[in-house]
Amino acid sequence: MSQPTVVSGGVELDARGIRTQGVPRVVLCASLFYFRLPREQWRARLEQVRASGYTCVDVYLPWNFHETAPGRWDFEGRRDVAAFLDLAQEAGLYVIARPGPYICSEWDGGALPAWLGLDPDLRVRQHEPRFLAQVTAWFDQVLPLLARRQYPADGPVIMVQLENELDFFDCADRTGYLTHLRDQAIRHGITVPLIACAGQGDLEGATGNVPDVVPACNFYPDDDSPHIEPEVRHYAELLAERDLPLLITETNRRHRTLRRLLASGASLIAPYLQSSGWNFGYTPSTGNWGTPGNFMSHGYDFGGYVSSTGTERPEYVQAQVLARVIDTLGPHLALATSAVPGAEVEADFPTSSSPSALDLDGGGRLIAVPHLGSTPGKAVVNGVPVAVAPDSCPLMLVDVPLGPWGLDATLTLASADLVGASDGVLTFSSEVPVTVVLGATRVEIPAPAVGAPERTAVGGATLVALAPTDAARLRATDSDGTVRLADAPPLRSTTPPTAVRAVRRRPALAPEESAGSHEVPPTLESLGVYRGRGTCRTTVDLTGVDELLLVGAADIVDLSIAGRVHPTIAGFGAARRIDVHEATGRAAVEAVVEIWGHANFDDARLPALRLGALRGLGTLWTVRDVADVSALWSVSDHWAGRPAPLRELGGWSSTRVALPVTYTRDISSATASALHLRGMVEPVRVSVDNGEPRTVHAEDPWVVLSAGTHQISVTMPHHPSGGGLRAELLSLEAVTDWSCAVQDDDLLTAFANEAIPGQGVPLPLVLEPGEEAWLDVDLPPSDDGFLVRLEGSQIRATGWSAGECVGRVWVGARPAFSGGDSNVLWVPPGWSGLTLLLRGTAGPGDAELRTLWLESADS
Repeated sequence: MSQPTVVSGGVELDARGIRTQGVPRVVLCASLFYFRLPREQWRARLEQVRASGYTCVDVYLPWNFHETAPGRWDFEGRRDVAAFLDLAQEAGLYVIARPGPYICSEWDGGALPAWLGLDPDLRVRQHEPRFLAQVTAWFDQVLPLLARRQYPADGPVIMVQLENELDFFDCADRTGYLTHLRDQAIRHGITVPLIACAGQGDLEGATGNVPDVVPACNFYPDDDSPHIEPEVRHYAELLAERDLPLLITETNRRHRTLRRLLASGASLIAPYLQSSGWNFGYTPSTGNWGTPGNFMSHGYDFGGYVSSTGTERPEYVQAQVLARVIDTLGPHLALATSAVPGAEVEADFPTSSSPSALDLDGGGRLIAVPHLGSTPGKAVVNGVPVAVAPDSCPLMLVDVPLGPWGLDATLTLASADLVGASDGVLTFSSEVPVTVVLGATRVEIPAPAVGAPERTAVGGATLVALAPTDAARLRATDSDGTVRLADAPPLRSTTPPTAVRAVRRRPALAPEESAGSHEVPPTLESLGVYRGRGTCRTTVDLTGVDELLLVGAADIVDLSIAGRVHPTIAGFGAARRIDVHEATGRAAVEAVVEIWGHANFDDARLPALRLGALRGLGTLWTVRDVADVSALWSVSDHWAGRPAPLRELGGWSSTRVALPVTYTRDISSATASALHLRGMVEPVRVSVDNGEPRTVHAEDPWVVLSAGTHQISVTMPHHPSGGGLRAELLSLEAVTDWSCAVQDDDLLTAFANEAIPGQGVPLPLVLEPGEEAWLDVDLPPSDDGFLVRLEGSQIRATGWSAGECVGRVWVGARPAFSGGDSNVLWVPPGWSGLTLLLRGTAGPGDAELRTLWLESADS
């Protein structure tokens, strides 16, 4: 055995795998996040993960969950991560701790505090002094907490991850940045392995090749792809060259895929997200899922083996069966090495293009045979025909000596999962008939039914076959083949939804805090609002004005102009034209701006999707004139000579298809202006006055210009038909003299928690667009909590229970949402009462709350 490359405390890593206190292990790890669950449920969820057979949880520690305002730290109550880690140890679980500083996780800002964006010289996720000083303050809080809970002496933490998928981010000095994070960890006494995960396979991009930072991989393949195995083996081989194991720190949740990863050489397999949860309050992100941009929902559930409410899904059984295979093979599997291309597999069903196999320590081989189809099939493995169930991946054993399990024989082939072996008894799990070749004797075992094991004696061995649901509950198999199962979980009863027909409406609205007067609307963060909302008011002279231009608005803007409420704007900062041709003279303008969440990724296509981008109304302009400027552009590049030809924008004809061509012209305006590139499909590069070019995207095809004359250059891939691109120039005048007021999440939560008598009102409740109502809802007692589903139209709702904001939903016309069920609020068990803040929005149909449906959380 080679000398381990990484020896930290009781955890050793080398090309053969992972060892804890000298014991080789394959580690199954489930993501489980304390910040997405009530504290009262932590223990039960941890024990549920342990009962699944997984031996580890990975957990992010969100910086902005614990530093709620600059210098204000909170590690109490639901933020008591130390207590969560202690509970994980009590449950018998390892922990991989992921303190960032950036975590992604579809969490507000990827956990980077919103106020970091207020310093124009601070550059997040860079080797830059201002950012590193902030990170040091965070690490000074969190790393000692982790250091005190490291394995094996004082706690369950076996690895600490630095950063998260840095290979997705344009970091100028990866080595310097990761070196700083590593040094901080060492300074605080972290002795377990430090890891850094690659999100798209760039190991150097994720780690900066910093010594003592172990690269890990995140894989999110198409579960039905036949090419998973060769890709995973490629990384296993790259890491083995460094005498390191393949650690898969994130991947899909489906166990058919996880088996393929195991057979391809993974020592750590951590599907994201097996145990689901909730985005409470103002913690969801805005993200780049979609086309682009969406809102992350209150529910945080991607179909893992445990739902957001704790219900076990069918994949939970699959987890238990896979865990039993790993336990049964033990160090033989944990120290296995790749046997490819030794696997000989033919199949009459869709399968891997290059099946993976492992040489087991002590002899024999494990071969994964994925069935990627939907009908029963046959495979020929090492010359033996066997049945394979659809949508499965049996881990077949070939030429395995059975001495360690009390048999003087060789298992020549077993077509099903080996889930138990001792005292001469081999126990298998399968949905289809099992083929076992013991020595030279071949035995066919019928497909077992649930609750009816099949037993066969051959060559001094007893062979037992169980249905997967029985194998998941296997406790032991006696020497005579008697199977002992754990008690079946109780059947969950489903309760029909009940309707709430009446609520109490409070007579008053939540107060505002004045935030002063401003020439142009400030960002909410500059007013001290990092989560919550604000209102900006002014008046504007609309004489001769038919439209306004709103630039940079994020996240949610409800705009009222001259008494008319416009449809909600949620364009992630893209410029929007607003029709005001019906208004005349001086008009009142009110804009209510709500932060849904800060971007968790770095998407350059829209301003508000950039990591660290701030929130607010942006700038509102009156449009004084619109001129077509599509003509008289000079052409350079390709073979264009001098004097430069004049063409319409996009009008140059050339055989050099897709090669860049540049169009240049002067544009003049006595006022500020906005150049609109209409009909854009692909991104273009725009330079103003020979300055640094910037990319302009079809999602936001605008360039704002100061007053005067500017030389504009537009560089685009050539398209012979011109692509239909047009240019117009809008002459602008800024709307100024704004008064602002704010309501941060603390203020809104305090008001929600006040005991304010209300007037009983029946549902449905109709609101005017822009009208708000605070409602108190009585909930009956429940041991399981409630999913509260809002039935209505054109309503946004924020809910509070037991002193905390539980979440937000949006009913009616709205942007795209991702995550779990975006149409419910969850009231956890033991949380009493529900207070709702409703806001009516303009759109198709009335703003109306028709019914509140209470659904049992266990259904």
